[in-house]
Amino acid sequence: MLGIDQGGIEATRFANHRPVPTATYSSGDVNVWARLLQLDTAGTPAHDLRSITFSGAPSPATVTFGDAATNVLQTTTTAGDRWFKDALSSAVNNHSDGVREKLQILAKAINDKPDAPVTAEVWGYRIAFKPKVGMLNTSYGIGSTASENLAASFTANVRQYALGNIGTGSFQNGAGQVGGDDDGTPLTVADYTGSALDHTGFHALDRVDLFNLMVLPRDEDIDEAEYQQLFGPASIYCESRRAFLLLDAPTSWTNGEKMDADAAKVNSLRAGVVKQNSAIFYPRVKISDAGFIKSIGPSGMLAGLLARTDSQRGVWKAPAGIEADTRGVLDVELNLTDNENGVLNKLGVNCIRKFPNGIVNWGARTLDGSDDFGSEWKYIPIRRLALFLEESLFRGTKWVVFEPNDEPLWAKIRMNVGAFMLSQFRQGAFQGSTPDKAFFVKCDGETTTANDRNLGIVNIQVGFAPLKPAEFVVISIQQIPDIV
Repeated sequence: MLGIDQGGIEATRFANHRPVPTATYSSGDVNVWARLLQLDTAGTPAHDLRSITFSGAPSPATVTFGDAATNVLQTTTTAGDRWFKDALSSAVNNHSDGVREKLQILAKAINDKPDAPVTAEVWGYRIAFKPKVGMLNTSYGIGSTASENLAASFTANVRQYALGNIGTGSFQNGAGQVGGDDDGTPLTVADYTGSALDHTGFHALDRVDLFNLMVLPRDEDIDEAEYQQLFGPASIYCESRRAFLLLDAPTSWTNGEKMDADAAKVNSLRAGVVKQNSAIFYPRVKISDAGFIKSIGPSGMLAGLLARTDSQRGVWKAPAGIEADTRGVLDVELNLTDNENGVLNKLGVNCIRKFPNGIVNWGARTLDGSDDFGSEWKYIPIRRLALFLEESLFRGTKWVVFEPNDEPLWAKIRMNVGAFMLSQFRQGAFQGSTPDKAFFVKCDGETTTANDRNLGIVNIQVGFAPLKPAEFVVISIQQIPDIV
C-alpha cells in the first residue's frame, strides 16, 4: 500500500488491476467470496469449503482441507474458529468485510500442503493459483465441494506463452468480463468501413473539417488477406475527401532475407483500389519499443515524412531522396539492392532504402505509377498538388455562391483564383519561366453556358504545369583523344 507517491511502483488500491502471472485467477464478483463466508440466520455457515480440485494438474489434483470433523476451514462457529470469526453475520447484506483475511487463510492452507499442485497468492480481494510444474502456458481449471459455484469465478490466465508445441493456453478475458464489458475482438472490415448514417468506421471522419493523409497500420490480430480488403473502401473514401492513402506492403512480400514480390502480386493488390489516390511502401522498418526491436509497416513513418516535406519544401516536392531521411528508425527488414528497387519502382511500389548516410524513402509513385500505365497521376507530389489545389480552390470560392452569375462575377473569380495560382507559382509549385506558361484560369461565357446559368452552375477551369521529380540521373562519359 505504499503507492507511487511514496516511492512504490503501484498506484494505491490498484492491486486488483495488477496483471496476474500464468495462473488460475479469481476474476469474478467479490461477493462470491462474501457469500461463501456468510452465516445463515441461525449463526451456522451457509456454505462450507472442504476441498478444491485443480483439473489437469498432476496427482494429487485435489487439495482437501481435512475431513468432515476436522476441516481446516472449519464449518462451526466456535470461539477459536478463525475461518468465520470476522465473516458476515447477516444473511441479507452481502458486505465483503473479512474477505481478504479469509483468502489469506485459504492461501496458507494450500501453501502449507507440500503435495499441493499449486501455490496461492492473494492480491486484494482476489486469489491466484500458480502451477508448481509445467510449461509457461500451463494453467488449471477449478472445482470445489462448496455449494457456492467457485469455478465460474475463476479464469485461466496466460501472461506469456512457451515457444514450440509444448502445450496450449488461453488468454484471460478482458477486464470487467463478468459485467459484460471486455477487451473485444479484432476489428473486422465492417468495423473499418462503418456506416455513413452512424458516422462509424471511416465515416467518423465525416465530421472532421479537413484531413489529407490516411494511414491504416495493420493489427497483428487481423489476417493479411482481410487487411487488404480495406484498401479499396479506404481509397474510395479518400477520393471522396480529396485525401491520399498510404499503405503498407504485405508481409508476405518478404521471405526471410529475400524479396518475394513480383508484378502479379502487385497487380493483385491494387485491383479495386483508387490507384491515383494511393501509394504503397516496402519493406517494413525496425524500431525500438522500450528496448525491444520490432518490425512495423512504414506508412505511419511516411505520413510524418510527407508532413515534414510539405512544411519545409511544399506539397509539390517529392517526399523521397537523400533528404527524405527517416527518424527513429533503426533498420529496414530487408536491405534491397538497386536491381530489386528497380523492379518494384517500375511497378509503382516505393522502397525504403538503407544507404551509408541513413535510411531514406527512395520512391514517389502512386499505385497508378506503373510504367505500363502511362498515367498523368504517376507521381505522388503531382497528385497531392492537384488535390491541394482542388481543395484550396473549393474552399476559396465559396463566396461565389448566390452571387449574380454573369461577367462581373466571372472577372472576380479569374482575379481571385489567378492571384492564388500566382502565389503558388512564385513558391516554385509549377514549371515554366512565366505565369502564362505555368498555369491558366478560365471562367467566362464559354465555360459557363446559358444552360449552366439556368441550372445555377458556374464552371471554373484551372490548369497547371506540374514539376515532375527526377527519378533517374543519366551521366554520359566520353573519352577525348589526346591531341599531339
